[in-house]
Amino acid sequence: MKSYWQTFSRVLIGMLERPMWLMLILSLCVMSLVYANRSVWDLPVGVIDQDHSSASRELIRQLDATSKIAIKTYDSLDQAQRDLGWRELFAVIIMPVDLEKKILHGENIVVPVYGDATNRLANGQIQQDVVTAYQQLLNQYNTSLLLRSGFSERQAQIILTPIQGQTLDVFNPGISFAAIVFPGLLVMLLQHSLLIASVRVSIALKSAPSGKPSIPVYLGGLSALLPIWLFLSIVLFVLWPWVLGYRQTANIAEVLLLTFPFLLAVLGLGKLVTECLRSVEMIYLTLAFITTPIFYLSGTIWPLQAMPGWVRAISYCIPSTWATKAIAGVNQMGMSLNEVGNDVLMLLLLGAAYTVIGIGVGLAHNSVALRGLFRKRRM
Repeated sequence: MKSYWQTFSRVLIGMLERPMWLMLILSLCVMSLVYANRSVWDLPVGVIDQDHSSASRELIRQLDATSKIAIKTYDSLDQAQRDLGWRELFAVIIMPVDLEKKILHGENIVVPVYGDATNRLANGQIQQDVVTAYQQLLNQYNTSLLLRSGFSERQAQIILTPIQGQTLDVFNPGISFAAIVFPGLLVMLLQHSLLIASVRVSIALKSAPSGKPSIPVYLGGLSALLPIWLFLSIVLFVLWPWVLGYRQTANIAEVLLLTFPFLLAVLGLGKLVTECLRSVEMIYLTLAFITTPIFYLSGTIWPLQAMPGWVRAISYCIPSTWATKAIAGVNQMGMSLNEVGNDVLMLLLLGAAYTVIGIGVGLAHNSVALRGLFRKRRM
């Protein structure tokens, strides 16, 4: 027990004296500030009015009134397309000839929209606002027609919108790409930084002059990382989202209870990576290349249910997949700890499995090395 606490104190003091882990907070600030506004708005969009009717002017006003679009009027399509090519516009919308006449006659209308498809987020937001503004314009015209035909406002409303939709704020309310990506991004930062730190500590302990470390020494070195990364979890999952104004429903104690099994699972994964590669260069090269694939496999960008079965099986073996689900569920959706109990259990099982496999790989490597050593002595 004495060797455990000596190693624990030495590693912890060393980490505090050289706080390179604070670079994680700096990188978090730089990386996540692009999501500080939590949504996109006032995207410059060019409009060419070829109809010059009250309907086209009303549609342009409604588009300009949306939070996502800032209208810039053009007289010619060539000039608008040139600005679109130079990325000064996100889209160009054309109000076609006879727009109002076709609306009054109930004819099909095509509103051409030239969008910059290289930015899928902005393009999708603009398409939504164009459809919404056009639908509002149609409702106004249809309502006026029904009122002139003798229908009351209530009857006109029921005819045009017989079903009233209701949106409940459950998970990250509002259409916000940042709110969807942000929890997964924080989990990935915590996982990757702890993987690097645990591998570094493992290598330092194995390369010590005293030789192969004992189990208490090894556990003491790795457990010294837990206080620092628990502190980082408070910064990442509580303080920084509060600064940026993201919704949070969990308290600090709940966040720590969810983060602790996640950290244990990552330490187990670090043990396996260290034993499998056993080379500093190979370990850091591998960690650099697997970060982005793991982020995509975690279910943050693409839903797990839409992945092929064998890809989903790989995703289930990654700690960040279960941690993102549990932490987002409690801190954004308001779920209780009991409701994410299965996710926490999976994190503990992954940590134990990775540790056992890592120990087995280490024993296999050592036995091979011993047999090689014996052969050399016999020769």
